[in-house]
Amino acid sequence: MNSANAAHRLELNKLPWVVRCSQLANSAMLNEVNLTPKPGLVDMRNNGAHKDMDLTDFYRSAEAIRVWIPYFIEYGMSTHLQPSSDILYGLRPLGMACEASMYKATSGVNTHKGTIFSLGLLATAMGRLVSNQKAVTQQNLCHEVAAMSHGMVMRELEQNNQALTAGQRLYQQYGLSGARGEAESGFQSVQTTSLPVYQSLIAQGIDPQRALLQALLSLMAVNGDTNVASRGGPEGLRWLQQTAQQFLAEGGVMQTDYISKLKEFDRQCIERNLSPGGSADLLIVTWFLAQFPESHSKNIN
Repeated sequence: MNSANAAHRLELNKLPWVVRCSQLANSAMLNEVNLTPKPGLVDMRNNGAHKDMDLTDFYRSAEAIRVWIPYFIEYGMSTHLQPSSDILYGLRPLGMACEASMYKATSGVNTHKGTIFSLGLLATAMGRLVSNQKAVTQQNLCHEVAAMSHGMVMRELEQNNQALTAGQRLYQQYGLSGARGEAESGFQSVQTTSLPVYQSLIAQGIDPQRALLQALLSLMAVNGDTNVASRGGPEGLRWLQQTAQQFLAEGGVMQTDYISKLKEFDRQCIERNLSPGGSADLLIVTWFLAQFPESHSKNIN
């Protein structure tokens, strides 16, 4: 890194909206992991179906990732004149460097790999929108992520699939496109399911934690979660989706005993060794996007 680039990054880190974006990304990760009780996931009550990670790993990971958000923003700003389809290739080294920081912070535990992918894309999209003088809204962010990710599933999962990664194997076996498919769709599961659920409950004055739990269960009910499928196959994924659907059908978080039902769901997930990590990643995206206007905003200050 030359001195000019270093000075530019130093100035970028001082911009209020860049600082705010980094803080929001950090808060999104902390809101997800602190949310309790979550079926099969690490939370403030237990480690869910995980034996290799705990709450403090997620705290360290979130802080390590927060530091990298301005670099993703800078990349988006510096490439704002390039076609969206050209962005992904140059973004990969940045994502891998952020992953390395995560692994260093957690002593090798994969806490937020999917989140780095999603938040990295969103921060890059934000940089491009700002430099192109476009409003930073939920719709525009998702549209830009979709444009940058266009063709990813075909290139990385349909063609030249040597089944070397977990994602490639799950696509080959079950047709699940995972995080790649979500990004290429512009986070459709978030846009059509969890974000409307969360925002509607917040607008009704429901406690944010309850609203976020309802959003999580809404995702679990429909998401083709590759984390679940890798642990429990299609049968495990189907069971988890159906159990989440039943919880929602019975009233979701509006039930008086919703906490005890979620604890029982958690117990069953632990027993089956199932963890809906893909839905947790999408919940982070949900909370992050909820902090921005849906449309028609001119700035993010």
